[in-house]
Amino acid sequence: MNDNHNEPKTDMLAETDNFMAWRAEEPDGETTYHIELNNVTVHFFEEEWREFMELVRELK
Repeated sequence: MNDNHNEPKTDMLAETDNFMAWRAEEPDGETTYHIELNNVTVHFFEEEWREFMELVRELK
């Protein structure tokens, strides 16, 4: 029996040749965000993601 209820639903947010950002709706209801930088992946919870986005906006 294949139970897909434990698999997160993912959405691609942005992608370039070397980087990727995506969101996952976890089975427990938590939303997590992920940035892949070549062979490194950084994981964020919702609150951390909002703070990170504020930081990125300040870089402009």
